[in-house]
Amino acid sequence: MSVRTHTWTTKSGEQRQAYLVQYSTAELDKRGKRKRHVKFFDRKKDADAFHAQVRVDVGKGVHVPASKSIAVEAAGRNWIDSCGDLERTTVDGYQQHLNLHINPYLGGVKLSALTVAIVRDWQDKLRKGVPAPGQAQAEPRTADMVKRVTTSLGSLIGDAVERGHVGTNVVRNLRANRKRGKERKAERRAKGRLKIGVDIPTPVEIDAILGAAAGRWRPLLLVAIRCGLRASELRGLPWSDVDLKKGEIHVRQRADAYNRIGPPKSESGERAVPIPPATLQALREWKLKCPRNARRELQYVFPNGEGNIENHANIVTRGLAPTLITAKVTAPDNNEAPKYSGLHALRHFFASWCINRKVDGGLELPLKVVSERLGHSNIAITADLYGHLFPRSDDSKELAAAEGRNG
Repeated sequence: MSVRTHTWTTKSGEQRQAYLVQYSTAELDKRGKRKRHVKFFDRKKDADAFHAQVRVDVGKGVHVPASKSIAVEAAGRNWIDSCGDLERTTVDGYQQHLNLHINPYLGGVKLSALTVAIVRDWQDKLRKGVPAPGQAQAEPRTADMVKRVTTSLGSLIGDAVERGHVGTNVVRNLRANRKRGKERKAERRAKGRLKIGVDIPTPVEIDAILGAAAGRWRPLLLVAIRCGLRASELRGLPWSDVDLKKGEIHVRQRADAYNRIGPPKSESGERAVPIPPATLQALREWKLKCPRNARRELQYVFPNGEGNIENHANIVTRGLAPTLITAKVTAPDNNEAPKYSGLHALRHFFASWCINRKVDGGLELPLKVVSERLGHSNIAITADLYGHLFPRSDDSKELAAAEGRNG
């Protein structure tokens, strides 16, 4: 295995030079000898980098020659085919990542030709909104979107590694070389903290919303606000998981965007959530009026008019938005537009209500309990999202006392 200079003269008499990496693999040719491979580079640093990587890969027995590698677009199709056991909405999201962010830039690149430098350049183009070849224009992607599509690219290449189409996963190498602490801080700065009155309704706004909530939307909004269930969990909630005697909701399933029932988002998503008294009474009253399905069975707690799973869009456009407008919880510059665009704002309020001090009307629960009630997969997610909302003790008196002792 070596790197050497290769020179030649063109038909026009011009002398050219390239760098050649020559190596052998364990694979045998027709004569029973180890196959020899050659790869050319314009720059010596690229040849040296390939030489160093291929030595490691050949030693581990994972090297895949360029002739046996496939393009990113083909690998993406294989990856999507392998996702058949995932929720349809998840697979659709992966396909969207391929169609909009990966294939236009990298689709024709062979997996064996992908390098950390190429992936970093692709990320930079996404952030800056540089159009892909053949595109007239493109919008800059957010830091969160770049992170998500990079994860998808890493999963795609990981699938190709298992199929023997490429030896190493350059995205894994990319992440290994990044300082994750600084990366997370940059992501948090880009997203910004959730703000009361901007991302999270204020207690006054919640009172106005509940005062305006009517009909079949009132019990749904009450449970969203006082129990913190996700929209998918509300839509898939069956009466069999609501214990009206104990005053508990057992979250065991959710409905996806295609109204298919599946398990919660994570293992921690399966949980028991207490129902406050007023919300419990509203559910008891609602159960007597709740629509039944075609078999006259009472199944879902918040169904559509035919007793089946309600569409998410209907809940937002027919339930939440009109209620917010009636409650005058509207956008600062438009009295006819709701201030909050989705049910997740109510889940944010539930989290803040759990966190706030009792003297301020909250429950003052510990971080771990809040995380459990929200169904987060780990406590770090809760801390990252809502840690800044936890009350901080006023230690000014203690500081003054300490200063006096040491003054």
